[in-house]
Amino acid sequence: MSKTYTTQWDASEHLQTKEDMAHYLEAALEDGDTGVIAAALGDIARSKGMSSIAESTGLGRESLYKSLSSDGNPELATVLKVVRALGLKLTAAPVDPDQAA
Repeated sequence: MSKTYTTQWDASEHLQTKEDMAHYLEAALEDGDTGVIAAALGDIARSKGMSSIAESTGLGRESLYKSLSSDGNPELATVLKVVRALGLKLTAAPVDPDQAA
């Protein structure tokens, strides 16, 4: 039997449009896990170019890589700057009463 070779899947390679990015971030927000949200923002930022996002936000590239990882814990100000630099926005919607915790 021959060996099967795999490559690591990178979400940033598949986020082509702002709609793709918005849906990806929305799914992460619905998940509710802060690590998932930070990592999704990181994936989206890498798809746009982390250096470009760092320049747009005035934040360090290395600091963004660290903050926007599954182990990161970015400040709200960082999240808002990155979302704005990505050309996206965060919105709020009421929770369906049947789904509320």
